[in-house]
Amino acid sequence: MTTVRLAVEYDGTAFHGFQWQPQLRTVAGTLETALQRLLGEEVKVAAAGRTDAGVHACGQVVSFSTDQQFPFDRLDAALNATLPGDIAVCDATVVADDFSARFSAIERTYVYALFNQRRRAPLFARRAYRVWWKIDVDGMCAASAHLLGEHDFRSFCASPPDDGITLRDVRRLRVECRGDLVRIEVAANGFLHRMIRTIVGTLVECASGRRDPGDVPAILAALDRRAAGHTAPAHGLYLAGVRYPGYDSYSEPPLFRWFP
Repeated sequence: MTTVRLAVEYDGTAFHGFQWQPQLRTVAGTLETALQRLLGEEVKVAAAGRTDAGVHACGQVVSFSTDQQFPFDRLDAALNATLPGDIAVCDATVVADDFSARFSAIERTYVYALFNQRRRAPLFARRAYRVWWKIDVDGMCAASAHLLGEHDFRSFCASPPDDGITLRDVRRLRVECRGDLVRIEVAANGFLHRMIRTIVGTLVECASGRRDPGDVPAILAALDRRAAGHTAPAHGLYLAGVRYPGYDSYSEPPLFRWFP
């Protein structure tokens, strides 16, 4: 049995999320179809992050196991020759049998892109959330400081996980301007369903005068999704990297490579 780790990049626009769903185009289904074609056996993949429909990735990590023999040092090239244009395997590496893309991860990093400009920007339309009114980035930074550390993020969760545990440790939350773009980076030991998008929606409201940055502790304490702000759209979110012992898949989202 061989276990393989893949680093994967994809444009989430035309995918119905990562997780396999019958009759729908998903990232997992697309990867599994390509792997089955190459290996000649049914393959099931596990992912570090089960991204929602419309969410992008430049540092997603996927793992799978196979009994088949293959020149795995050329697996990335072989997969990219058969995968569609909106997904690519950046690296393929044979790893220890007990490696799991999901359970071996010790930190995940997401980056969210805001475009703060009155005019429309068609080239950003599927890459960043356009906020047309002027936002106060300093207010956004002040609000974000309250979210650092270990908290119960039930107020920022669309639906609780199966185990009911909504405690998460946010280790990094950075907000910075890149011209008309605002880059929001969030790293944590794990995330709840739509947690980052709800955090971003709340920060936007704090930066727009609809909320005070000092309201964030009360939002956390409420343990009620209705206490937090709106859910920011999926198309501004990127799974940028996953850290493991001895390996980090982080890759800066292309939007911020092109507009540093």
